[in-house]
Amino acid sequence: MNDPQPADRAALATAVRPGPDLRARVRAHEAELIAFRRDLHRHPELGRQEFRTTRLLGERLTGAGLQPRVLPGGTGMTVDIVPPGTPAGTPVLAFRADIDALPIDDAKTDVPYRSTLPGRAHACGHDVHTAVVLGTALVLAEAARTGELRQPVRLIFQPAEEVMPGGALDVIKAGGMEGVGRIFAVHCDPKVEVGRVGLKVGAITSACDRLLLALDGPGGHTARPHLTTDLVTAVARMAADLPAALGRRMDPRWGVSLVFGRIAAGSAPNAIPQHAELEGTVRCLELDGWREAPEVLDELIARIAETHRAKWTLDYHRGVPPVVNEQVSIAQLERAMTARFADGGGPVVEDTEQSLGGEDFSWYLEHAPGALARLGVRGPHEKGVRDLHQGRFDVDERAIAVGVELFCALALEHGRV
Repeated sequence: MNDPQPADRAALATAVRPGPDLRARVRAHEAELIAFRRDLHRHPELGRQEFRTTRLLGERLTGAGLQPRVLPGGTGMTVDIVPPGTPAGTPVLAFRADIDALPIDDAKTDVPYRSTLPGRAHACGHDVHTAVVLGTALVLAEAARTGELRQPVRLIFQPAEEVMPGGALDVIKAGGMEGVGRIFAVHCDPKVEVGRVGLKVGAITSACDRLLLALDGPGGHTARPHLTTDLVTAVARMAADLPAALGRRMDPRWGVSLVFGRIAAGSAPNAIPQHAELEGTVRCLELDGWREAPEVLDELIARIAETHRAKWTLDYHRGVPPVVNEQVSIAQLERAMTARFADGGGPVVEDTEQSLGGEDFSWYLEHAPGALARLGVRGPHEKGVRDLHQGRFDVDERAIAVGVELFCALALEHGRV
Protein backbone atom coordinates (compact mmCIF):
# COMPACT_ATOMS: atom_id res chain seq x y z
CA MET A 1 0.00 0.00 0.00
CA ASN A 2 1.33 3.42 -0.88
CA ASP A 3 1.04 6.37 1.46
CA PRO A 4 0.48 9.83 0.03
CA GLN A 5 3.62 11.89 -0.36
CA PRO A 6 4.47 13.95 2.74
CA ALA A 7 3.80 17.64 2.83
CA ASP A 8 6.63 20.02 3.55
CA ARG A 9 8.21 19.71 6.97
CA ALA A 10 6.54 22.82 8.36
CA ALA A 11 3.16 21.30 7.63
CA LEU A 12 4.20 17.98 9.11
CA ALA A 13 5.17 19.72 12.32
CA THR A 14 1.53 20.75 12.82
CA ALA A 15 0.16 17.26 12.14
CA VAL A 16 -2.33 15.88 14.64
CA ARG A 17 -0.40 14.02 17.31
CA PRO A 18 -1.63 10.95 19.16
CA GLY A 19 -2.08 11.16 22.90
CA PRO A 20 0.73 10.78 25.42
CA ASP A 21 -0.05 7.15 26.20
CA LEU A 22 2.57 5.70 23.85
CA ARG A 23 5.28 7.91 25.29
CA ALA A 24 4.34 6.90 28.81
CA ARG A 25 4.57 3.23 27.86
CA VAL A 26 7.99 3.73 26.33
CA ARG A 27 9.24 5.69 29.33
CA ALA A 28 8.07 2.90 31.63
CA HIS A 29 10.67 0.63 30.00
CA GLU A 30 13.44 3.21 29.57
CA ALA A 31 15.44 2.45 32.72
CA GLU A 32 15.34 -1.29 31.97
CA LEU A 33 16.45 -0.76 28.37
CA ILE A 34 19.35 1.47 29.40
CA ALA A 35 20.44 -1.17 31.91
CA PHE A 36 20.13 -3.85 29.23
CA ARG A 37 22.25 -1.78 26.82
CA ARG A 38 24.92 -1.26 29.49
CA ASP A 39 25.02 -4.97 30.24
CA LEU A 40 25.61 -5.72 26.55
CA HIS A 41 28.27 -3.00 26.46
CA ARG A 42 30.11 -4.65 29.36
CA HIS A 43 29.88 -8.07 27.68
CA PRO A 44 30.36 -7.55 23.91
CA GLU A 45 30.34 -10.61 21.66
CA LEU A 46 31.73 -10.89 18.15
CA GLY A 47 29.83 -12.04 15.07
CA ARG A 48 28.22 -15.48 15.36
CA GLN A 49 29.51 -15.71 18.94
CA GLU A 50 26.61 -13.78 20.49
CA PHE A 51 25.36 -16.66 22.64
CA ARG A 52 25.00 -14.70 25.88
CA THR A 53 23.29 -11.81 24.11
CA THR A 54 20.90 -14.22 22.40
CA ARG A 55 20.10 -15.94 25.70
CA LEU A 56 19.35 -12.65 27.49
CA LEU A 57 17.10 -11.47 24.65
CA GLY A 58 15.27 -14.77 24.59
CA GLU A 59 14.64 -14.70 28.32
CA ARG A 60 13.25 -11.16 28.27
CA LEU A 61 11.07 -11.73 25.20
CA THR A 62 9.70 -14.97 26.65
CA GLY A 63 9.00 -13.13 29.89
CA ALA A 64 6.89 -10.68 27.88
CA GLY A 65 4.73 -13.54 26.62
CA LEU A 66 6.40 -13.80 23.21
CA GLN A 67 7.85 -16.83 21.46
CA PRO A 68 11.28 -16.01 20.01
CA ARG A 69 12.88 -18.34 17.47
CA VAL A 70 16.67 -18.69 17.66
CA LEU A 71 18.40 -18.87 14.28
CA PRO A 72 19.90 -22.23 13.23
CA GLY A 73 23.43 -21.05 14.03
CA GLY A 74 22.55 -20.60 17.68
CA THR A 75 22.87 -16.81 17.77
CA GLY A 76 20.32 -14.19 16.81
CA MET A 77 16.58 -14.65 16.71
CA THR A 78 13.27 -13.46 15.31
CA VAL A 79 9.97 -13.00 17.11
CA ASP A 80 6.52 -12.26 15.70
CA ILE A 81 3.70 -10.30 17.31
CA VAL A 82 0.47 -11.17 15.51
CA PRO A 83 -2.80 -9.55 16.63
CA PRO A 84 -5.65 -12.02 17.16
CA GLY A 85 -7.80 -12.46 14.08
CA THR A 86 -5.11 -11.35 11.63
CA PRO A 87 -6.00 -12.85 8.21
CA ALA A 88 -3.49 -15.28 6.75
CA GLY A 89 -1.14 -13.62 4.31
CA THR A 90 -1.32 -10.15 5.90
CA PRO A 91 2.00 -8.39 5.20
CA VAL A 92 4.33 -8.17 8.18
CA LEU A 93 6.07 -4.98 9.32
CA ALA A 94 9.64 -5.81 10.39
CA PHE A 95 12.21 -4.03 12.57
CA ARG A 96 15.83 -5.15 12.60
CA ALA A 97 18.65 -4.83 15.13
CA ASP A 98 22.22 -6.09 14.83
CA ILE A 99 23.65 -7.59 18.03
CA ASP A 100 27.38 -8.16 17.44
CA ALA A 101 30.38 -6.11 18.60
CA LEU A 102 33.72 -5.14 17.07
CA PRO A 103 37.17 -6.69 17.61
CA ILE A 104 38.71 -3.53 19.10
CA ASP A 105 39.57 -2.35 22.61
CA ASP A 106 37.15 -0.19 24.56
CA ALA A 107 39.17 2.96 25.27
CA LYS A 108 36.65 4.57 27.62
CA THR A 109 37.83 4.80 31.23
CA ASP A 110 35.17 7.08 32.72
CA VAL A 111 32.02 4.92 32.51
CA PRO A 112 30.89 1.97 34.64
CA TYR A 113 29.76 0.00 31.58
CA ARG A 114 33.18 -0.18 29.90
CA SER A 115 33.82 -3.51 28.15
CA THR A 116 35.14 -6.22 30.45
CA LEU A 117 36.62 -8.16 27.53
CA PRO A 118 39.95 -7.07 25.99
CA GLY A 119 39.81 -6.63 22.24
CA ARG A 120 36.01 -6.44 22.08
CA ALA A 121 33.78 -3.39 22.19
CA HIS A 122 30.36 -2.16 21.14
CA ALA A 123 31.96 0.71 19.24
CA CYS A 124 29.29 0.90 16.51
CA GLY A 125 26.13 1.23 18.59
CA HIS A 126 24.73 -2.24 18.03
CA ASP A 127 23.93 -2.45 21.74
CA VAL A 128 21.70 0.61 21.27
CA HIS A 129 20.05 -0.89 18.18
CA THR A 130 19.35 -4.06 20.16
CA ALA A 131 17.85 -2.15 23.08
CA VAL A 132 15.64 -0.16 20.69
CA VAL A 133 14.17 -3.25 19.02
CA LEU A 134 13.80 -5.04 22.36
CA GLY A 135 11.88 -2.05 23.71
CA THR A 136 9.74 -2.03 20.59
CA ALA A 137 8.89 -5.68 21.19
CA LEU A 138 7.92 -5.05 24.81
CA VAL A 139 5.66 -2.09 24.03
CA LEU A 140 4.03 -3.71 21.00
CA ALA A 141 3.39 -6.92 22.95
CA GLU A 142 1.37 -4.81 25.39
CA ALA A 143 -0.39 -3.07 22.48
CA ALA A 144 -1.34 -6.43 20.98
CA ARG A 145 -2.92 -7.53 24.26
CA THR A 146 -5.02 -4.35 24.44
CA GLY A 147 -6.12 -4.60 20.81
CA GLU A 148 -4.25 -1.49 19.67
CA LEU A 149 -1.84 -3.27 17.33
CA ARG A 150 -3.62 -3.83 14.02
CA GLN A 151 -0.87 -5.37 11.89
CA PRO A 152 1.59 -8.23 12.42
CA VAL A 153 5.11 -7.22 13.40
CA ARG A 154 8.41 -9.11 13.28
CA LEU A 155 11.40 -8.18 15.41
CA ILE A 156 14.75 -9.35 13.97
CA PHE A 157 17.81 -9.61 16.21
CA GLN A 158 20.53 -10.27 13.68
CA PRO A 159 23.99 -11.65 14.42
CA ALA A 160 27.24 -10.89 12.61
CA GLU A 161 26.62 -7.59 10.85
CA GLU A 162 30.32 -6.72 11.10
CA VAL A 163 31.60 -9.77 9.21
CA MET A 164 31.39 -10.98 5.62
CA PRO A 165 29.15 -12.62 4.67
CA GLY A 166 26.94 -10.83 7.16
CA GLY A 167 24.26 -12.27 9.38
CA ALA A 168 21.45 -10.75 7.32
CA LEU A 169 21.91 -13.67 4.96
CA ASP A 170 21.53 -16.06 7.91
CA VAL A 171 18.22 -14.42 8.81
CA ILE A 172 16.95 -14.56 5.23
CA LYS A 173 18.00 -18.19 4.79
CA ALA A 174 16.11 -19.08 7.96
CA GLY A 175 12.92 -17.53 6.56
CA GLY A 176 13.14 -14.26 8.44
CA MET A 177 11.87 -12.21 5.50
CA GLU A 178 8.99 -14.50 4.55
CA GLY A 179 5.78 -12.48 4.55
CA VAL A 180 7.53 -9.17 5.28
CA GLY A 181 5.95 -6.25 3.44
CA ARG A 182 8.20 -3.48 4.77
CA ILE A 183 11.27 -3.33 7.02
CA PHE A 184 12.96 -0.59 9.06
CA ALA A 185 16.19 -0.18 11.01
CA VAL A 186 18.12 2.58 12.72
CA HIS A 187 21.86 3.08 12.98
CA CYS A 188 23.54 5.26 15.56
CA ASP A 189 24.98 8.47 14.12
CA PRO A 190 27.30 10.45 16.42
CA LYS A 191 27.02 13.48 14.13
CA VAL A 192 23.27 13.79 14.73
CA GLU A 193 22.02 15.23 18.01
CA VAL A 194 19.88 13.03 20.26
CA GLY A 195 16.19 13.54 19.60
CA ARG A 196 16.69 13.75 15.84
CA VAL A 197 17.06 11.35 12.94
CA GLY A 198 18.85 11.67 9.60
CA LEU A 199 16.90 10.53 6.56
CA LYS A 200 17.74 10.09 2.88
CA VAL A 201 15.77 8.69 -0.04
CA GLY A 202 17.89 6.39 -2.20
CA ALA A 203 21.32 4.99 -1.41
CA ILE A 204 22.44 5.83 2.13
CA THR A 205 25.42 3.45 2.35
CA SER A 206 27.75 2.00 -0.25
CA ALA A 207 28.44 -1.46 -1.52
CA CYS A 208 31.47 -3.07 0.07
CA ASP A 209 33.33 -6.16 -1.16
CA ARG A 210 36.67 -7.68 -0.22
CA LEU A 211 39.30 -9.06 -2.53
CA LEU A 212 42.51 -11.05 -2.22
CA LEU A 213 44.77 -10.98 -5.27
CA ALA A 214 47.52 -13.59 -5.34
CA LEU A 215 50.46 -13.46 -7.79
CA ASP A 216 52.85 -16.35 -8.44
CA GLY A 217 56.07 -16.91 -10.34
CA PRO A 218 59.15 -19.16 -10.35
CA GLY A 219 61.23 -16.87 -8.11
CA GLY A 220 64.91 -16.15 -8.61
CA HIS A 221 67.90 -13.92 -7.82
CA THR A 222 67.62 -10.13 -7.90
CA ALA A 223 70.75 -10.12 -10.09
CA ARG A 224 68.79 -11.83 -12.90
CA PRO A 225 65.22 -10.40 -12.93
CA HIS A 226 65.03 -10.86 -16.70
CA LEU A 227 65.16 -14.65 -16.28
CA THR A 228 62.15 -14.90 -13.98
CA THR A 229 58.97 -13.10 -12.96
CA ASP A 230 59.73 -10.04 -10.85
CA LEU A 231 56.79 -10.43 -8.48
CA VAL A 232 57.64 -7.43 -6.29
CA THR A 233 57.44 -5.12 -9.28
CA ALA A 234 54.31 -6.90 -10.49
CA VAL A 235 52.49 -6.53 -7.18
CA ALA A 236 53.63 -2.90 -6.92
CA ARG A 237 52.19 -2.17 -10.37
CA MET A 238 48.95 -3.85 -9.37
CA ALA A 239 48.72 -1.72 -6.22
CA ALA A 240 49.43 1.49 -8.12
CA ASP A 241 47.64 0.90 -11.42
CA LEU A 242 44.49 -1.06 -10.58
CA PRO A 243 42.64 1.66 -8.63
CA ALA A 244 43.31 4.27 -11.32
CA ALA A 245 42.46 1.93 -14.20
CA LEU A 246 39.22 0.83 -12.50
CA GLY A 247 38.25 4.47 -12.07
CA ARG A 248 38.68 5.07 -15.81
CA ARG A 249 36.76 1.97 -16.87
CA MET A 250 33.64 2.59 -14.79
CA ASP A 251 31.12 5.43 -14.72
CA PRO A 252 32.48 8.01 -12.24
CA ARG A 253 28.94 8.65 -11.02
CA TRP A 254 28.98 5.14 -9.54
CA GLY A 255 31.70 6.19 -7.09
CA VAL A 256 33.72 2.98 -7.38
CA SER A 257 36.70 3.00 -5.01
CA LEU A 258 39.38 0.30 -4.79
CA VAL A 259 41.72 0.66 -1.80
CA PHE A 260 44.32 -1.88 -0.71
CA GLY A 261 45.02 -2.38 2.97
CA ARG A 262 47.62 -5.15 2.85
CA ILE A 263 50.53 -5.98 0.55
CA ALA A 264 52.94 -8.87 1.09
CA ALA A 265 55.90 -10.07 -0.97
CA GLY A 266 59.26 -11.61 -0.25
CA SER A 267 61.46 -12.20 2.77
CA ALA A 268 65.03 -11.42 1.63
CA PRO A 269 66.57 -8.37 -0.10
CA ASN A 270 68.33 -10.37 -2.81
CA ALA A 271 65.69 -13.01 -3.58
CA ILE A 272 62.78 -12.54 -5.96
CA PRO A 273 59.80 -14.23 -4.26
CA GLN A 274 57.52 -16.88 -5.70
CA HIS A 275 54.36 -15.49 -4.15
CA ALA A 276 52.85 -12.06 -3.47
CA GLU A 277 49.47 -10.87 -2.23
CA LEU A 278 47.30 -7.78 -2.24
CA GLU A 279 44.20 -7.46 -0.07
CA GLY A 280 41.68 -4.65 -0.01
CA THR A 281 38.11 -3.48 -0.46
CA VAL A 282 35.94 -2.32 -3.34
CA ARG A 283 33.28 0.22 -2.42
CA CYS A 284 30.61 1.58 -4.72
CA LEU A 285 27.72 4.03 -4.43
CA GLU A 286 25.46 2.45 -7.05
CA LEU A 287 24.12 -1.04 -7.69
CA ASP A 288 25.14 -1.02 -11.38
CA GLY A 289 28.78 -0.38 -10.50
CA TRP A 290 28.68 -3.01 -7.77
CA ARG A 291 27.45 -5.61 -10.25
CA GLU A 292 30.07 -4.79 -12.91
CA ALA A 293 33.18 -4.33 -10.76
CA PRO A 294 34.35 -7.98 -10.51
CA GLU A 295 34.29 -8.54 -14.29
CA VAL A 296 36.16 -5.32 -15.01
CA LEU A 297 38.76 -6.12 -12.36
CA ASP A 298 39.38 -9.55 -13.88
CA GLU A 299 40.15 -7.95 -17.24
CA LEU A 300 42.46 -5.28 -15.79
CA ILE A 301 44.37 -7.75 -13.60
CA ALA A 302 44.89 -10.08 -16.56
CA ARG A 303 46.48 -7.31 -18.63
CA ILE A 304 48.89 -6.18 -15.92
CA ALA A 305 49.80 -9.76 -15.01
CA GLU A 306 50.53 -10.60 -18.65
CA THR A 307 52.90 -7.63 -18.91
CA HIS A 308 54.93 -8.97 -15.97
CA ARG A 309 54.55 -12.68 -16.82
CA ALA A 310 52.84 -13.38 -13.50
CA LYS A 311 50.22 -16.00 -12.78
CA TRP A 312 47.29 -14.71 -10.76
CA THR A 313 44.16 -15.68 -8.89
CA LEU A 314 41.50 -13.33 -7.58
CA ASP A 315 39.43 -14.31 -4.56
CA TYR A 316 36.57 -11.82 -4.71
CA HIS A 317 34.16 -11.88 -1.76
CA ARG A 318 30.79 -10.28 -2.29
CA GLY A 319 30.04 -8.25 0.80
CA VAL A 320 26.96 -6.07 0.63
CA PRO A 321 25.15 -3.97 -1.97
CA PRO A 322 24.22 -0.37 -1.09
CA VAL A 323 21.33 0.25 1.28
CA VAL A 324 18.76 1.95 -0.98
CA ASN A 325 16.00 3.61 1.04
CA GLU A 326 12.54 3.46 -0.50
CA GLN A 327 10.66 6.76 -0.82
CA VAL A 328 7.40 5.67 0.83
CA SER A 329 9.27 4.20 3.80
CA ILE A 330 11.24 7.43 4.27
CA ALA A 331 7.96 9.37 4.13
CA GLN A 332 6.56 7.15 6.87
CA LEU A 333 9.64 7.68 9.04
CA GLU A 334 9.47 11.43 8.56
CA ARG A 335 5.76 11.55 9.35
CA ALA A 336 6.11 9.42 12.48
CA MET A 337 9.16 11.27 13.78
CA THR A 338 7.62 14.68 13.22
CA ALA A 339 4.26 13.74 14.73
CA ARG A 340 5.88 12.29 17.84
CA PHE A 341 8.69 14.73 18.55
CA ALA A 342 8.19 18.08 16.77
CA ASP A 343 6.98 20.38 19.53
CA GLY A 344 8.25 23.75 18.37
CA GLY A 345 11.72 23.18 19.75
CA GLY A 346 13.42 22.87 16.38
CA PRO A 347 13.65 20.29 13.59
CA VAL A 348 13.69 16.61 14.49
CA VAL A 349 14.41 15.34 10.98
CA GLU A 350 17.49 16.33 9.00
CA ASP A 351 18.97 15.38 5.66
CA THR A 352 21.90 13.00 5.72
CA GLU A 353 24.57 12.05 3.22
CA GLN A 354 25.46 8.73 1.68
CA SER A 355 28.25 6.95 3.51
CA LEU A 356 31.00 4.81 1.98
CA GLY A 357 30.51 2.35 4.81
CA GLY A 358 28.86 -1.00 4.13
CA GLU A 359 25.74 -2.25 5.95
CA ASP A 360 24.15 -5.64 5.38
CA PHE A 361 20.64 -4.27 5.99
CA SER A 362 20.83 -3.92 2.21
CA TRP A 363 20.15 -7.63 1.76
CA TYR A 364 16.72 -7.28 3.39
CA LEU A 365 15.83 -4.59 0.86
CA GLU A 366 16.31 -7.17 -1.89
CA HIS A 367 13.18 -8.85 -0.49
CA ALA A 368 10.98 -5.95 0.69
CA PRO A 369 10.94 -2.16 0.56
CA GLY A 370 12.16 -0.32 3.63
CA ALA A 371 14.57 2.21 5.02
CA LEU A 372 17.52 2.72 7.36
CA ALA A 373 17.42 5.89 9.48
CA ARG A 374 20.35 7.50 11.26
CA LEU A 375 19.51 7.78 14.95
CA GLY A 376 20.97 10.80 16.69
CA VAL A 377 23.14 9.83 19.69
CA ARG A 378 25.25 12.96 20.26
CA GLY A 379 24.57 14.84 23.47
CA PRO A 380 23.42 18.44 22.96
CA HIS A 381 26.43 19.88 24.77
CA GLU A 382 29.03 17.33 23.67
CA LYS A 383 32.13 18.81 22.09
CA GLY A 384 33.51 16.98 19.10
CA VAL A 385 32.30 13.70 17.63
CA ARG A 386 33.08 10.21 18.94
CA ASP A 387 33.14 8.47 15.59
CA LEU A 388 32.02 4.91 14.89
CA HIS A 389 34.53 2.06 15.10
CA GLN A 390 36.71 3.93 17.59
CA GLY A 391 37.47 2.79 21.10
CA ARG A 392 35.98 5.89 22.75
CA PHE A 393 32.64 5.66 20.97
CA ASP A 394 29.68 6.24 23.26
CA VAL A 395 26.10 7.54 23.04
CA ASP A 396 23.56 9.71 24.79
CA GLU A 397 21.32 6.92 26.08
CA ARG A 398 18.16 9.01 25.70
CA ALA A 399 18.37 7.94 22.06
CA ILE A 400 17.04 4.50 23.04
CA ALA A 401 13.62 5.83 24.04
CA VAL A 402 13.52 7.96 20.89
CA GLY A 403 14.14 4.90 18.72
CA VAL A 404 11.54 2.81 20.55
CA GLU A 405 8.88 5.48 20.28
CA LEU A 406 9.64 6.00 16.59
CA PHE A 407 9.33 2.28 15.79
CA CYS A 408 6.18 1.87 17.88
CA ALA A 409 4.61 4.90 16.19
CA LEU A 410 5.34 3.29 12.81
CA ALA A 411 3.67 0.06 13.91
CA LEU A 412 0.66 1.68 15.56
CA GLU A 413 0.02 4.88 13.66
CA HIS A 414 2.10 5.62 10.58
CA GLY A 415 3.78 2.59 9.00
CA ARG A 416 1.24 1.05 6.65
CA VAL A 417 2.58 -1.96 4.76
